[in-house]
Amino acid sequence: MKIFDRNPFGHILFLKKWLIRILGFMSHQRYQGFNELKIEGSEIIKNLPDSNVLFVANHQTYFADVAAMFHVFNASLKGRTDTLKNVMYIWNPKLNIYYVAAKETMKKGLLPKIFCYAGAITVERTWRSKDEEVKRDVNPNDIENIKLALDDGWVITFPQGTTKSFNPIRKGTAHIIMQHRPIVIPIVIDGFRRSFDKKGLRIKKKGVLQSIVIKPPLIIDYDNDSIDDIVHKVAFAIEQDPSFLKVH
Repeated sequence: MKIFDRNPFGHILFLKKWLIRILGFMSHQRYQGFNELKIEGSEIIKNLPDSNVLFVANHQTYFADVAAMFHVFNASLKGRTDTLKNVMYIWNPKLNIYYVAAKETMKKGLLPKIFCYAGAITVERTWRSKDEEVKRDVNPNDIENIKLALDDGWVITFPQGTTKSFNPIRKGTAHIIMQHRPIVIPIVIDGFRRSFDKKGLRIKKKGVLQSIVIKPPLIIDYDNDSIDDIVHKVAFAIEQDPSFLKVH
């Protein structure tokens, strides 16, 4: 890698690598120290192709969830199945991992802007702006940026668009799946809401067992499944379908 190589979004890869290294070392004890992270299914990660993979997950904090996934993905790629032991896996991170985040969230302060450089694809919410309900069309640039990211690597998205449990799945995710036909990997997370504040920056409680469960690729029949079918499959796979309310 040349020192000034850039990704499709113009980010310098050398700088991005160092940001991920520093953030990775700084955050490691949040998942392998102050709190423990139970991981299941990470053997799936190392068998995935280098691009056109979409991870769909429930969401509990703005940043701690994504940081944990960066750790789990990179650890798995270095042969550490279901464990984050020995943080040196982050020294040579996978640089084409992206995550979808609300544009207004990533503009609030210096730290979110740094996180943004590490891999955020910022999008405008079509249903909410500055804590107010709105209704606006999808920005075509947002869709194009997600396509660029999928063409280049892996994308993490939170299809509910909120940290609240059991909110409906936004159909935009289903449209992206239908259009680009990525490998769709469901992820179920838990414990992050108890461990961290809403932003996922401040440790709220120590000694909490957090979990990340990585499931096999979603089976989608692109010739027969409708957008609503995909929405239902995603909701069920990430355990945010209303039927799971009976369990909670």
